[in-house]
Amino acid sequence: MRETALTSLLSTTVESMGYEFVGYEFLQSSERVLRIYLDKTDGVNVDDCAKVSRQLSAVLDVEDPIPGEYHLEVSSPGLDRPLFTLDHYARFLGSVAKVRLGVPLDGRRSFKGTIVGVVEQTVQLSCEGQTVNLPFADIEKARLVAE
Repeated sequence: MRETALTSLLSTTVESMGYEFVGYEFLQSSERVLRIYLDKTDGVNVDDCAKVSRQLSAVLDVEDPIPGEYHLEVSSPGLDRPLFTLDHYARFLGSVAKVRLGVPLDGRRSFKGTIVGVVEQTVQLSCEGQTVNLPFADIEKARLVAE
């Protein structure tokens, strides 16, 4: 299944239950893990995660979008919230984030700084007194830094 189709399946299911679909990670190390992040206005608790996990398990069993075995984890985004979309960066303007690029920019792949802007398909971080323009398409992973 294509990534956009999986995103659509997951977001539709989570949002139909009244939660914000933050994003997902598919980790393939010693065991494969599909980790779903969700949120709601007054925060997410263990019961919320369990409820969404049961519903997603049923949908994923029927649709079978990922071949082979994997573990499903449903979680709140936490204080070190992952950033998946340009809207996430815009929402957290003024917050500190750690960003890792898939390809180096000026010889660097890792950046830590304050999110100061989102312009078209670029995330702007203030790092070490300079504004760095990070192409959104090159961002491999990003998280807020818990303060």
